[in-house]
Amino acid sequence: MAQKKVLAVVLAGGEGKRLMPLTADRAKPAVPFAGSYRLIDFALSNLVNSGYRQIVVLTQYKSHSLDRHISETWRMASQLGNYVASVPAQQRRGKSWFLGSANAIYQSLNLIHDARPDIVVVVGADHVYRMDFSQMVEEHIASGAPASVAAVRQPLALANQFGVIESEPDAPTKIRAFVEKPATTAGLADDPDSFLASMGNYVFNTDALLQALEADAERLDTDHDMGGDIVPYFVERGEAAVYDFTANTIPGSTGADRQYWRDVGTLDSYYEAHMDLISPLPAFNLYNLQWPIYTRQSVSPPAKLVRGMSGTAGTAHDSLLSQGVVVSGAEVTESVLSTDVFVAEGAQVHGSVLMDNVTVGEGAVVRKAILDKNVRVPAGATIGVDPELDRARGFTVTDSGLTVLSKNERVLLTTRTDVESAHKPAGL
Repeated sequence: MAQKKVLAVVLAGGEGKRLMPLTADRAKPAVPFAGSYRLIDFALSNLVNSGYRQIVVLTQYKSHSLDRHISETWRMASQLGNYVASVPAQQRRGKSWFLGSANAIYQSLNLIHDARPDIVVVVGADHVYRMDFSQMVEEHIASGAPASVAAVRQPLALANQFGVIESEPDAPTKIRAFVEKPATTAGLADDPDSFLASMGNYVFNTDALLQALEADAERLDTDHDMGGDIVPYFVERGEAAVYDFTANTIPGSTGADRQYWRDVGTLDSYYEAHMDLISPLPAFNLYNLQWPIYTRQSVSPPAKLVRGMSGTAGTAHDSLLSQGVVVSGAEVTESVLSTDVFVAEGAQVHGSVLMDNVTVGEGAVVRKAILDKNVRVPAGATIGVDPELDRARGFTVTDSGLTVLSKNERVLLTTRTDVESAHKPAGL
């Protein structure tokens, strides 16, 4: 049988409102992750490692940093027909911007017509995982179904947070129903405490996808969404198959991280995904060089731990340190430090995520916090120690007590006295 031609479409137009303020100045797929990467690097690395190297990335919301990252990082040999192309909304089908993930593809049908693939792989751009998509494509072809949906097993208690896939009892790979965030659902026959949640990754026969997108474009009762509208279209016709992520195998993977998949759509889940990286046996292993996660290479010097002026040693435990990091007579524990972070003498950073070019001044304390790029923490200041003080200073604080500072945010009011003085009426 002749090899099928595959085009990969990456949906990267997400606004990411639940990740504010990290998405105040960038699209969700461009949010930095794990010190050196952007979220989109995981989707693109999975596709490239799977052997799919004709990739279009559909962008829309605040896409400048995303477009720049793709152009600087994802360059492949064009002589071999390989490419990763960033494609903004172009209003090819009217005067509207993308109205949903399905409409994004519909408005970009010229890309499919030009590439003339047999199969289209559609993936999201903001999840953390490893996956060999070629295995899913093989299963898709074998199933005979025109559409396949990748599914990850999740605990029953989380059913109200995902699109739930219910399969036919006598045909476990055939989707019987696709329900968006139900209150409850039945457990799996071989795993009663789990259900199948949509991963936002799909495989389609090209002709069938084109027909579905055309039909969706003509409807009035649609959100033009891949999961909410296109998948149900195929399910109702009895033409949708499910691919269980449990069956996917990755070279170099271990029992601890083989089935790792995280939706980092909220500040707390984004933070927790970072904490998954720092244990001696991490839930997700960044060091699997048989299935590498590619990203832009930094020209910063190596990280270093040095003594401060007083002779106090700089230490880091259970932490990730990126290139250019300097810990000078300070203490870093259970944290992720991105490129060119500087932690000054006597400072303490615990359970935190510091992005590029953050500086923590002498004697400052940062706990359970996310500091976006270029934040300067003054000497002696605290972040994440007193959630009420952080709220009073205008910082984002989640219900779990996680403090988040936005890109370039200035830390001016450092104590309760400063805050009270700033809000005291004039003349008092």
